[in-house]
Amino acid sequence: MGTSLPNARGYFGDFGGKFVPETLFDCLKELEDTFGKSVKDPSFNREFTQCLNTYAGRPTPLYFAPRLSKEIKPGVRIYLKREDLCHTGAHKINNTIGQILLALRMGKKRIIAETGAGQHGVATATVCAKFGLRCDIYMGQEDIHRQSLNVFRMELLGARVIPVTSGSQTLKDACNEAIRDWVTNVKTTHYLLGSVVGPHPYPLLVRYFQSVIGKEAKKQLRSREERLPHYLIACVGGGSNSIGLFHPFVHDKKVNMIGVEAAGYGLSTGRHAASLVCGEVGVLHGARSYVLQDADGQIKTAHSISAGLDYPGVGPEHAYYKKTRRAHYVAVTDTEALRGFRMLSELEGIIPALEPAHAIAYLPKLAKKLRKGNICIVCLSGRGDKDITIIRGISQKK
Repeated sequence: MGTSLPNARGYFGDFGGKFVPETLFDCLKELEDTFGKSVKDPSFNREFTQCLNTYAGRPTPLYFAPRLSKEIKPGVRIYLKREDLCHTGAHKINNTIGQILLALRMGKKRIIAETGAGQHGVATATVCAKFGLRCDIYMGQEDIHRQSLNVFRMELLGARVIPVTSGSQTLKDACNEAIRDWVTNVKTTHYLLGSVVGPHPYPLLVRYFQSVIGKEAKKQLRSREERLPHYLIACVGGGSNSIGLFHPFVHDKKVNMIGVEAAGYGLSTGRHAASLVCGEVGVLHGARSYVLQDADGQIKTAHSISAGLDYPGVGPEHAYYKKTRRAHYVAVTDTEALRGFRMLSELEGIIPALEPAHAIAYLPKLAKKLRKGNICIVCLSGRGDKDITIIRGISQKK
């Protein structure tokens, strides 16, 4: 288990790789070379850090949640890493800033991206507006309906939102269309992938840019408690916020890492997005990992009330963590996530996005394992503004 992973071929153990059309090999190599040179360049890292601090609003607070802690188990200390306070309302801005700086170094004038919940799309549109680049965002028609506020935000920022009407009309299909676009426009276009999925070097570079979450949390907790946490908990869709929190602690063996996937209507129904809990090894969007697939190897349709977790695969580094048992993965249903959403809102006055509401919802299940004095850090990856319409619609039906 080393920070040297992935290897030169882009593998985390058995997972990862570069399963792409020949057309994309040269641009992936260009991206890999540019990234490799940039992270060794002090001027790049200074610019990245400066943008995070002065534009994205870092460092984000590590907030002790007293009422939530007492509700889960008296004597336990639960901290929230407040990525919801980043500019644009989620952790996604960390990665988009990093990748836009790479795109500028490669001379790309056009940016494309996929989005599910819309947070990555908004973050991409935001940095494109800041740096003056053309921006096209692929978004499934179903997600456009679910996340209309974020669609408006993207368009307000100058991006073109392209509806995807194929397949399940969700995140998987948005990724498919973005890749098709990229294949035909590789010379002028950078695909700003939003999670630790896809072909090498994307899982590596997105992890690099998102690891600021865990690095800050580690430093902040040591300052507050003078020790490491007992548990790290984060939701997992593609897996960027969770890898961002987990990776800086990967060598701290006494720190337990728990990734929470979307169980949707229930694992037994087959209508879920729990690739690590229920999936099998396969290839999706250019990488080998755990995916939801049928007996013929065809990718299944995922389901989650949360558009950001509604993806039938997961980043290869998470697959590696599962196989090596470095992290433990669980799943939370839509109904449980809604309870987590309301619990944090009512106890702490913090309205979470439905994605991290899954992580919050797992805390009562974890309570039986927690002992007095245990410390948990939960990654609050985004704020709930985008989900208010969904929550209101559910409330009105009751």
